Amino acid sequence: MDWAEKYRPQHLADILGNSAAVRQMASWAENWTPDSAPLLLTGKPGIGKTSAALALARDMNWEVLELNASDARTKAVIERVAGNSAATASLFGSLRKLIIIDEADNLEGNADRGGARAIADLLKEAKQPVILIANDPYGISDSIRRLCDPVTFRAISSSTLEKRVREICALEHIACSPEAAVSIAASAKGDLRSAVNMLSAAALGQGAIEDEDVTTAQKDERATIFDLVGGVAAGESDAKLQKLSFECEEKPDYVIQWVEEAVSQMRPPVMLRAYRRISRADMYLGRTMRRQYYGLWRYASSLMTGGAASEVPPSSFRPRVMPPARWKRMASAKKQKTVRRSLAAAIGEISQIPDAAVREEYVSLLFRVADRDPEGFAEKYNL
Repeated sequence: MDWAEKYRPQHLADILGNSAAVRQMASWAENWTPDSAPLLLTGKPGIGKTSAALALARDMNWEVLELNASDARTKAVIERVAGNSAATASLFGSLRKLIIIDEADNLEGNADRGGARAIADLLKEAKQPVILIANDPYGISDSIRRLCDPVTFRAISSSTLEKRVREICALEHIACSPEAAVSIAASAKGDLRSAVNMLSAAALGQGAIEDEDVTTAQKDERATIFDLVGGVAAGESDAKLQKLSFECEEKPDYVIQWVEEAVSQMRPPVMLRAYRRISRADMYLGRTMRRQYYGLWRYASSLMTGGAASEVPPSSFRPRVMPPARWKRMASAKKQKTVRRSLAAAIGEISQIPDAAVREEYVSLLFRVADRDPEGFAEKYNL
């Protein structure tokens, strides 16, 4: 059996670290009413968010309906699976039915097809407790985030992970050297699931684990875009940024947009100097595309990371690392365009007028009508 699942916490009291988050969840459950706001659990993967939600349901004797938002996120699926459950009582005698929507930060994009709006509607109308889980709080639409009470999970300390590694070894009757336990805890970087998986791999077919057994089971070194851009904003060394760039799987034309967003929040003198580096990097990206010579990417990457970081003073203001604002503006414009097309199609079908004619001659008038009763107008035309 998979050790990560075998040793998953069964009760809130078993959750490692994050005592404040656990207390907040317990208080919310004990005092829950249909008017209570849903919870939004956020934090890096592997630190116990989903386990805490499931443990809470077990402690409260609540039935669980778990919906993985990245697998089933269309409006129709969410309304069919979660919508009915959120409005009805449990069929199995449980006091409540807990709706868990995992990976809620994967609701945006072309595959969404109304999922974000369906989730927001579900949160407004739910008569059962709802918990949303996400790795990236900024990946959740504002319409969903403002309906929830946030619960932040932090990375688990190395000392706590080391203790848990020793406990599992004792339960599995495996001898584990102090060096091996320390190595696993340090490599996991606060991720309990990774620590357990590394321990399981190192212990495979062995009765004792030494430090050298762990080296072949190390967690893959991967840096996220947040790590890389955070390093640029902090003015990290060239060597550190090169390492992060190598470990980050994002392409330079994607990274430069994140770096530009961080630089735009800096103080003017620093911002101007960093923008010069970014503009130079953008030139190399353009030459890469024109010549189809991807060897130029290394120059672009160095300029947008090490170059920009070199302009950041040690005591400079640290901007918040977040997705580029232009993405949100583009998504909003695309959404507005889709609404106009849907409205024109609906009006055209009713009045037997071509969609193009509706868009050209009647849209401004329709917007005035919509301003009087936006919700009723949207419901009538299924917007």
